[in-house]
Amino acid sequence: MSSVGREGRTGVELLSALLLMLLSGCSSMDVLVPSKITALNGTNVRISCTFTSCYKIDLSKFHMNWTYKVADNESEAEVMFMTYDRKKGMIQLTTVQFDERVEFTGNLEKNDLSITLSNIQPEDTGYYFCHVLNPPDRIHGKGTIYVNVVNELPPPRDSTIAVAIGASVGGALALLILSMVVIKCLRRHRKQELTSEEKMEEEGKLEAEAVAEEGTK
Repeated sequence: MSSVGREGRTGVELLSALLLMLLSGCSSMDVLVPSKITALNGTNVRISCTFTSCYKIDLSKFHMNWTYKVADNESEAEVMFMTYDRKKGMIQLTTVQFDERVEFTGNLEKNDLSITLSNIQPEDTGYYFCHVLNPPDRIHGKGTIYVNVVNELPPPRDSTIAVAIGASVGGALALLILSMVVIKCLRRHRKQELTSEEKMEEEGKLEAEAVAEEGTK
């Protein structure tokens, strides 16, 4: 899925979560993230994370952090690479993995905790976790995103389907046109045969009439 598609889907999920929150009396919080992101090697990738809460953010009590875990090593602990500091705001923690390639690109006023990872590498493939606690909410929210870094992006699914449908329709249309041409040719050939037969019949009548006239003389 494209970044536009992911953001559009996140917006719908956020709206649904807000509606559910209103209908349920606002008894919990939800963390909204894409389940999977496929990223092209060497590009900048935005990893989105938003949350809903019954309460506005109180920066004196708010907690959040981003952590990372290698995909093929379940025993390895999560490594924290970004957190919120009540005095400094959002800060990137020093890690060998990302080497200052992570930037906070969200908006706390909109409950947006998204980040952007620059020059993403195959080694960055893995699970990314968005943690958030917004007191007086007692629930610790956590969103999990699997990021897969590839050297070549697959063609968009919609385009493939469109090409397949176009090819099918085009083939059917070509077959229909060919059938119509064949039918038209057969009709024309039949008409020509009938015309030839009628002409021969007419010529036969004329010859018979000529013979009859010759006999009377």
